[in-house]
Amino acid sequence: MRSHSTARSFLLRCRQSPSVQRRRSNAPYYALFPHRSFHATPPYLAIKTQKLTDIGEGNKEVQIIQWYVTEGARVEEWDNLCQVQSDKAADDITARYAGVVKKLYWQSDDTVQTGQPLVDIDVFGSQDANEDVEGEASQLQNEKEEVREDTGEDPQDEALPASTEAKEEPKGKHATLATPAVRGLLKEHNLQITDVRGTGRDGRVLKEDVYTHLQAKSSPQAQRAISRPQPALTTQTETPHPLNTIQRQMYQTMTTSLQIPQFLYTHSVNLTSLSLLRKQLNATLSRDIHPHLTTLPFIVKAVSLSLNHYPILNSRAETTSSPSTPPKNFLYRSQHNIGIAMATPGGLVVPVIHDVASHSILSLASEISRLSGLGAEGRLSSADMSGGTITVSNIGSIGGNVVAPVILEGQVAIMGVGKARPEPIWKDGGGGGGVERAEILPVSWSADHRVVDGVTMAQMAEKVGWYLEDVGRMGVEMR
Repeated sequence: MRSHSTARSFLLRCRQSPSVQRRRSNAPYYALFPHRSFHATPPYLAIKTQKLTDIGEGNKEVQIIQWYVTEGARVEEWDNLCQVQSDKAADDITARYAGVVKKLYWQSDDTVQTGQPLVDIDVFGSQDANEDVEGEASQLQNEKEEVREDTGEDPQDEALPASTEAKEEPKGKHATLATPAVRGLLKEHNLQITDVRGTGRDGRVLKEDVYTHLQAKSSPQAQRAISRPQPALTTQTETPHPLNTIQRQMYQTMTTSLQIPQFLYTHSVNLTSLSLLRKQLNATLSRDIHPHLTTLPFIVKAVSLSLNHYPILNSRAETTSSPSTPPKNFLYRSQHNIGIAMATPGGLVVPVIHDVASHSILSLASEISRLSGLGAEGRLSSADMSGGTITVSNIGSIGGNVVAPVILEGQVAIMGVGKARPEPIWKDGGGGGGVERAEILPVSWSADHRVVDGVTMAQMAEKVGWYLEDVGRMGVEMR
């Protein structure tokens, strides 16, 4: 270990150096003591805090889906900062200032209220300050080089503590760290992690190290433990899993919807001729221009045509001050905005096809494909999710038969579509023509019994089936 006299002699030689004497009157303190590290504090910079503003549709809170920036990243005005999910749609929040991101107040999946801060942005940035610091550091390095040339010694070598030469190398700073799988294996064989020699990074114990340790034991019991490990006994646990924005909205919406007195009506539709027509159309239509035709566009169009005959199912009750007070009017709506219930990775969403009466079958298929793609990506906008007057839930894409769909608030009916299955039926209505194979679709309807009576709902349901069983009837009434 170098003595203190060695350090004092080094400082004395530095002060006696000709080049140091020439600069002594003007030299900074750290030029004579080159072992001291350089430190500079950047000047105070203007920090702007961007808060979450009202994104419309009456949303008071959003959930952070993902951040597009990190702390220290430079952004320009209108650059995307993060993606948020509201009750109805996903939107991007853009930067109101240009500068450097200094702080992110939230993590992904956090819920943010309107008015709370999102990010801090340094509107001046740190580029100029960094250039000044780099320039001063370069000047300091030049002065250190001059001192090194005059003294013939490396100042950094003098500043090194002598204790590092005699320091004993530890086993590893992560020698007692291990993955849960490794710790479970240690517990299974009643081993201590300190007894196992780790070969991983920084001495970390790996599963292979545990097996090697067990193999090193000569007892047959250890060998049997390696070849036939016994499962560890576990206890039941409950792990909290927070609701995302879509799940929270679904919980609130369904709670409100179940206050509506609903009744269920079910029936079946023969889709044999429609299935044959779809196969013919899909074989002739260009897949580069038109999407694959499913049954759903025909169902949506049949519902729209039937609403022309039973417009009360496209209405809503006028809002009153008390739920028990009857409204003065039922508000009949001119457009058929039909919602399509879809399952997405984030939960159940109901995007809306607006003005279905103006669509053809092909344009409906394209619109359903577009909404389905946006829903899978979590990119549905507020316009895509609002304005629905009646809903179709196609649970048959997964399976099932009879379903009891729940009416959404502001609507009076919802259609649930099951999975079509082949069934034997009598030819000519059982007039002795024998049995034939048919494709039968189970359909369920829920209606608000305060607005719609059972007869009207049954007539509406049979009208939809009447169109689907003979698509030519749809063509006659389509605009």
